[in-house]
Amino acid sequence: MVQQPASHRLAYALIFITPALWCVNYLVARWSPGVVAPNTLAFGRWLVAALLLGAFTAPELWRQRALLRAQWQRFVVLGALGMWICGAWVYIAARTTTATNIALIYSVSPVLIALASVLWLHERFSQRQALGVAIALAGVVHVIIKGHWNALGDVQWVPGDLWIVATTTAWAGFAVLQRRWPTPLGAAAHLCAVAVGGLLVLLPFTVWELLQPGQPAIGRQALGLMLLAGVSPGAAAFWCYSYVQRQLGVARASSQLYLGPLYGAAMAWLFLGEPVGWHHAVGALLVTTESPPRVVATSSRASAKNSSTSSHA
Repeated sequence: MVQQPASHRLAYALIFITPALWCVNYLVARWSPGVVAPNTLAFGRWLVAALLLGAFTAPELWRQRALLRAQWQRFVVLGALGMWICGAWVYIAARTTTATNIALIYSVSPVLIALASVLWLHERFSQRQALGVAIALAGVVHVIIKGHWNALGDVQWVPGDLWIVATTTAWAGFAVLQRRWPTPLGAAAHLCAVAVGGLLVLLPFTVWELLQPGQPAIGRQALGLMLLAGVSPGAAAFWCYSYVQRQLGVARASSQLYLGPLYGAAMAWLFLGEPVGWHHAVGALLVTTESPPRVVATSSRASAKNSSTSSHA
């Protein structure tokens, strides 16, 4: 039997570890109400992540400073989608929905990316992939309506679920735009530049939020949530995802996204005491039925390099 290299063994182990790092953000989102405002938390998270990534990528960013000046608008647009909408809006959603619902709805992002790739990048889409998209979307709707298909018209939509549907859609746009805008930057340097663009977008919303009466002061607990969000679902999860992609390829790296619902539900039950209903189990089964769409995994070398930052919010 051929012995796998240690780097591959580590990469396979990280496939099961990385989703847990992403799901920490759902816990942070549920812990944040009354502790820190949504935009402020998102700003703190990506400030921590940008500082960590910048410490390792500063030489590359300095060498590519002409490129950064020329393409700063792209980094701002990507930052608005990935760090503001897919950051602060998740924390807004957590005020009225559960971490389990966030994980389940967000897990449909690969199929939305596949749809967006067909519409915007004119990539091919097989009948099997179309069936997978339909099944996954049915799983998300099943969770949102709590399994009450016979009373679909009477379902009371939870605002938080709709916020997450919006952020999942924005994440698809974020991922596709990265593929349309190739860059010579390495994955970590690219994410750092996008994070800085996101901070520029988040700054006015954060200032406005802090000036509102009744907002919680930024105390030790708020700083702890920012640090946790910046390190675990920020820099650490990104590095792990990038490592898996370099070692095993885009398709296998994308497969870890489908573990999100299982990890999210388990962590929400363990740390938040959230109940897990049958509608969650059925929704997770439907969402995870389809393997990662090949349309996402088949890309040019340049776009594959950039897609490493298109993993998760």
